[in-house]
Amino acid sequence: MKKITILLISFFLIQAYNANALITSAKQAILMDVNSGQVLFKKNENEKISPASITKVMTSIIAFDLIKSGELKLNEKFLVSNKAWRMAKQGYSSMFIVPNDRITVLNLLKGIIIASGNDACIALAEGIAGSEAAFASMMNDKAKSIGMTNTNFSNSSGIYSEDNYSTVSDISLMSVYLIKEFPELYKMYAERTFTWDRTGGNPITQSNRNTLLYKNSKVDGIKTGHLNDSGYSLAATMLVNNRRILSVVSGTNSQKERAKESLKLLNHAIITTELLLVKKENPLFSINTWNGKKSSIKLELEKDLYITYSKRRSRDIKMYLEVSEPIKDHFKASDQLGVLRIKDKNGLDIKQPLFATEDFKKINFIKRFFNSIGFLVWG
Repeated sequence: MKKITILLISFFLIQAYNANALITSAKQAILMDVNSGQVLFKKNENEKISPASITKVMTSIIAFDLIKSGELKLNEKFLVSNKAWRMAKQGYSSMFIVPNDRITVLNLLKGIIIASGNDACIALAEGIAGSEAAFASMMNDKAKSIGMTNTNFSNSSGIYSEDNYSTVSDISLMSVYLIKEFPELYKMYAERTFTWDRTGGNPITQSNRNTLLYKNSKVDGIKTGHLNDSGYSLAATMLVNNRRILSVVSGTNSQKERAKESLKLLNHAIITTELLLVKKENPLFSINTWNGKKSSIKLELEKDLYITYSKRRSRDIKMYLEVSEPIKDHFKASDQLGVLRIKDKNGLDIKQPLFATEDFKKINFIKRFFNSIGFLVWG
């Protein structure tokens, strides 16, 4: 069996991203390309911080998961407890619900996402899990399942607690999960205002705390946070030509600074980098077979492949198909038959398996016999 490498295409692209060119005043920060999953910049990304109201992202994720599975409905109503109502009385950000009122899940979610209501968080948590403590346990289970290894949630709203902590790296994982798993429900994070037609009073309209929604039309989320121990924080994302960039900053000194630093990171990624897309199904991905009814079989990747590069300096990148010949006659669709390899002169070396798109089907015995004779004679 002989291993061969076929040069599929050489195309002019860009060298590996130079993260050292970017500086931020945030104490902790991370910048990533959501499509490729590539981290473009990081600074103290695993330092423990208080996530503050960014905690509410996980609160909404728990509800979104249940809505997606059909276990929870947006028009379902939850009873407001005295504990939830007291959040407004104690001066916390609120949507101003009243005890014993029944409020739809949709309104509670908008009160959490747009108005950053701590009272809405408790009402939703109690409605879903019976108590905020039980709900926090659900939050921690979900955090572990999506790889948040340096995070613990002790409440649903993000009010200060030594046991409520995370990192900007973990927050980026949580944000990506939110965006990818709930594309329709996520749209609530882009809404700029929420009017709560409250029981027993005039409607209250509140604006989204994420000021980037007003500064840049490409920004569509996510969430702000502030506590004295960790300063001002913001998880923000920008969608430009179907390419999504995400930043998380913490430890800034003001609302203005967190917005400025977030926008600087997001714009830097768009201005200085590009995204290469290699489609799952590519006409170049095919191999010749021996004694098959088809002389060649198409191959495909498991999924579309994204690679992020810097625009600063150009390099040739080559894409190779590596296979072993001769191809045996017993493979089936989805069997791995080769490897796609993408390399450049700067150390880039990406390997992705390639799979058969159909079963191998043999020609009849007589044709196989003459093929064998021909191979012995002419090679």
